[in-house]
Amino acid sequence: MSTEAEVQAGTMSSEENKKLHDLFEQLDVNKDGRIDIDDLTHAMASMQVPQIPGHAQRLFKKYDKDRDEQIDFSEFVKYVQEHEKELRLHFKNIDTNDDGSIDAQEIVESFKKLGVNIDYKEAVKLLQRMDRDGTLKIDWNEWREYLLLSPTGSIQDILHYWRHSSVRPLLCHCLSLRSHLSSHLGLRFPNSRMPWPLHAQCACGHGPAPSPGVSLALPTDWEWDHGTHPMWPLTIIDIGENSLVPDDFTETELKTGMWWRHLVAGGGAGAVSRTCTAPLDRLKVLLQVHGSSKNNLTIMSGFKQMLDEGGIKSLWRGNAMNVIKIAPESAIKFMAYEQIKAMVKGDSKEIGVGQRLLSGSAAGAIAQTLIYPMEVMKTRLTLRKTGQYDGMFDCARKIARHEGMKAFYRGYIPNLLGIIPYAGIDLAVYETLKKLYMQKNKNQDPGILALLGCGTVSSTCGQLASYPLALIRTRLQAQGGSKASMVGLFRKILHDDGPRGLYRGIAPNFLKVAPAVSISYVVYEQLRKSLGVTMS
Repeated sequence: MSTEAEVQAGTMSSEENKKLHDLFEQLDVNKDGRIDIDDLTHAMASMQVPQIPGHAQRLFKKYDKDRDEQIDFSEFVKYVQEHEKELRLHFKNIDTNDDGSIDAQEIVESFKKLGVNIDYKEAVKLLQRMDRDGTLKIDWNEWREYLLLSPTGSIQDILHYWRHSSVRPLLCHCLSLRSHLSSHLGLRFPNSRMPWPLHAQCACGHGPAPSPGVSLALPTDWEWDHGTHPMWPLTIIDIGENSLVPDDFTETELKTGMWWRHLVAGGGAGAVSRTCTAPLDRLKVLLQVHGSSKNNLTIMSGFKQMLDEGGIKSLWRGNAMNVIKIAPESAIKFMAYEQIKAMVKGDSKEIGVGQRLLSGSAAGAIAQTLIYPMEVMKTRLTLRKTGQYDGMFDCARKIARHEGMKAFYRGYIPNLLGIIPYAGIDLAVYETLKKLYMQKNKNQDPGILALLGCGTVSSTCGQLASYPLALIRTRLQAQGGSKASMVGLFRKILHDDGPRGLYRGIAPNFLKVAPAVSISYVVYEQLRKSLGVTMS
């Protein structure tokens, strides 16, 4: 790599030119002499470059000076030289004592000047991501190695990339990025810090393979911080029942106001998804309340009954209330979650799975308590006969007049009891599936489709576990002047229909999962782009 003098002068030796040319060839996957976005995306994935969402696109935009959607060697060289100048400047600005290295205290002080407060513990964790020789200091080579293929420009960008890039050294038969940079750019890596002794060339051609029988235990500074992994895909999964564990937003998203754009995009996606799958949701409620072994109500007969009674439009009864309640529930849940999470985690910068479950469940309980009257009205409007109510306000007025205000909280107890199994299983299954995916795929960070799959399965498992309580809740909500209790309904259902009776309506509920997730994802992506939401 260039010396400091070469960087400042903008010159390049023949040896340096060859190293850059070798790296360029690694990025030029299809070997056509130019790098396009597909080349860059595939190369960075195979090289395990530390990345944040949208990383390859941002880096390509910075490379491609003439905007022809291709990067030639001259553009690549120019980028490297300019980027090294920026990195050198930022390195010197942080190295306040000018000793040629950066320590944790300098990180704290430098970012404090920028208005970003991080404590010493977090500074050490950030430092360890770059520190490869175990000195707890970052020298110029380590700084450059970590940030060379990053699209960062300012100190703020570097901090964001530093905190939120996901990199796990592959536990496969190669040293991936480190081997590439060591071979092609001459960056130094002490062999003692390698996860295994250098032995032989791997079959993949990327680097040395581990010696037979050698343990693949990673050094502590190569551990991946699970707390930085974004949970945002859960925002866009809406299968009619809100996830009770809200998503974690990054510090940057909270400060810049990006969080509300995420919530708006997620709310819009949920509204469209619920509207498209409303007939199946209404059928589910119909089967939950009126289905029994005596009438043998099925999916087909249920649809026929709805169409005969009210026509096509009746399939969307209750949908307006189901959509309207998205906004207040999401807003209340988000605000409550952030406050509870702050209390639960204390001085710690990261929040564990158990703390997320506790915070999310408490936030879900608060949100459900405040918007529960809307849940009752949604059930009543979904089950109404033609002409029974003139609209939402008429429904609320008649319930209050004939049944009293307590009617707006019928079924509240089973609803509250269902929060822990739903949220707990949802989160536990999601984290388990994500870990299994990463183990099966050589610790590669799962992409959006894999996370969507994990989220869909986990939400479905959560609903399956809490479904009997949801069925009891719906029946209690639907009953007008009845004095039936939660325990009484359980006994009656088990006596009349057996355990299967507690799962009536679950078939249409499962049928709507695939279309609901697909629609949510497509709409969310469009709204996200329109609102200028960047994934971090």
